[in-house]
Amino acid sequence: MKVEKNIVLCYKIKNDFMRVKAIAVFCGSKAGANPIFVKHAEQLGALLAEKKINLIYGGGNKGLMGAVANGALSKEGKVTGIIPKALTEFEHQHEGLTELNIVDTMHIRKQLLYDKCDAAIILPGGYGTLDEVFEMLTWNQLSIHHRPIYFLNSGGFYKHLLAHIQMMEDEGLLYGKATDLITVVNEVDAFDDLLEGPGDNV
Repeated sequence: MKVEKNIVLCYKIKNDFMRVKAIAVFCGSKAGANPIFVKHAEQLGALLAEKKINLIYGGGNKGLMGAVANGALSKEGKVTGIIPKALTEFEHQHEGLTELNIVDTMHIRKQLLYDKCDAAIILPGGYGTLDEVFEMLTWNQLSIHHRPIYFLNSGGFYKHLLAHIQMMEDEGLLYGKATDLITVVNEVDAFDDLLEGPGDNV
């Protein structure tokens, strides 16, 4: 419990606003065991649509990927999916998106996800989600890009990972402070204050 309290203090919400047109959401193609995961994914998709922010994601119609996309589409939001050919059956590509890009490799998928977004939000997920977020964190650290990265810590899902990241910083293995690259929120409502959409005239 002591570690959890430290993490809450360390990863406080930044108060700066950012005006964005597109956000990449990284999350699992499975729904997970905790119902809060799907609830938060649907709420986030709907919020991005209401703010007129384009949702960029992995293009699937299963699990949390499908939930966030359908949440946005339920509010008539713009949703762009990017999926490799090899995963079109495994992740059941979403046929109702605004735009679906089918690409040759996972590497191309990740590159396009990064290139098309102004920021990224990380929902619960498995190996693929962690692969995507750590590559993006690495690129930020190397100043290849400077896109804000937000963890939606649904039901405390990322508390152990955040504790490990803090340990890497404490042990002198990171360049700079983790809080310079990561903002962690526990509820979707927090994004209402953190994110400012492009507006009707953009």
